[in-house]
Amino acid sequence: MKALKELGNWIGAFSMAFVLSLVIGIFIFQPYKVEGHSMEPTLQNDQRIYVSKLSHTFSYLPEYGDIVVIDSRVNRERTLTDSIVENPMVQYFRGNTDEHVFYVKRVIGKPGDVLEFKENQVYRNGEALQEPYMKEAMMFSSNRKWTVPDKHIFVMGDNRNNSSDSRNIGYIPLDHVMGIMKFP
Repeated sequence: MKALKELGNWIGAFSMAFVLSLVIGIFIFQPYKVEGHSMEPTLQNDQRIYVSKLSHTFSYLPEYGDIVVIDSRVNRERTLTDSIVENPMVQYFRGNTDEHVFYVKRVIGKPGDVLEFKENQVYRNGEALQEPYMKEAMMFSSNRKWTVPDKHIFVMGDNRNNSSDSRNIGYIPLDHVMGIMKFP
């Protein structure tokens, strides 16, 4: 009887710890792994970063220059179920940890901003951006003017010549911003 009670206590403690970890990972703080070279030289391939999920939880805009983790599947709605299923602990127990839908990028534009790409330079609202974090000069120009819609942001990698970002996938809905990097 005593051993059964002790086992029950251990199972209860483990269950509470699991639920608490899940809540923290979904709503407050979560680690991510950088995959690829799109954020070089700032972040390296396979580097671990820690992301505050509060911007996602409370739906507030990141600042210009913030490094964010985004869900690249911008043409679908996100739900709470997505956040639960995508949690690293849940993925580990389900056995599918190899999903490459989260991108690490830098915030370049916020709602209402007009972005242009002229002479291999980014212009926001008519002013050229000073971007000392870039790996090398961007080899991209376009005649298009991009106006960031309400409740969206525009993101780019620091390695502009090797980055799949808003130029390819489009504007990022705020609910697809998983969080803001706080610690590299």
